[in-house]
Amino acid sequence: MTILVTRPSPSGEQLVSRLRQRGLAAYHAPLIAFTPGRDVATLPDRLAACSPGDLVFVLSQHVVDYAHHALTLRGAVWPPALHYYAIGRTTGLKLHTLSSLPVTYPPGSETSETLLCLPDLQQVTGKKALILRGNGGRELLAQTLAERGAEVSYCECYQRSPIHYDGSEQSAHWQRMGVSRLVVTSGEMLQQLYTLVPDYYRTSWLLRCNLVVVSERLATLARRLGWQDVRVADNADNDALIRALQ
Repeated sequence: MTILVTRPSPSGEQLVSRLRQRGLAAYHAPLIAFTPGRDVATLPDRLAACSPGDLVFVLSQHVVDYAHHALTLRGAVWPPALHYYAIGRTTGLKLHTLSSLPVTYPPGSETSETLLCLPDLQQVTGKKALILRGNGGRELLAQTLAERGAEVSYCECYQRSPIHYDGSEQSAHWQRMGVSRLVVTSGEMLQQLYTLVPDYYRTSWLLRCNLVVVSERLATLARRLGWQDVRVADNADNDALIRALQ
């Protein structure tokens, strides 16, 4: 049994390394790569323009990396008078470590739905809400905050770009390696993997693999595409994925 990890670098390589240390066969094939986002250079000014008590939402660890780098280049810091929210524990702890500021995040799954359940986000009338994210993504957080009275804006801190493989060649290679378990951490990558693999390998191999995902929303999408053996990790960090794989 070989595990194919599709999550991007460096988290994907770190996960593979930890799985191999546990005696499991694992292979890394990232499906997307990251580059700086079109708005990230403006982030220091946009944070400085916020008023005390305004809200900043950080939607991934990659956001933290690119955003903190942009602040460092300008000799700026995360403004302490703002309220910071992270999509989940790992992202929140990373931002806290770099900023030394309190960061609020929901317990359990790392989704917009659980973030929006936080009690202090139920009444946000008159607040500015700056959402730091990658290119594209779901609109649920912004739409709901706007409905609750916030003035919402985005800052694109990084861009996701697909990594291109030869579908037939890679599918044959993965099958020869005995890949029978897949780790996929976003809907975008799940659809990309499904599209990459040609019909023959899709029915004879891909959809027969055990699939580990990071939310019930992804599990629903996977079952809609044809997977039957789907397991949902507790959240999106590598610790939770290892628990799900073991």
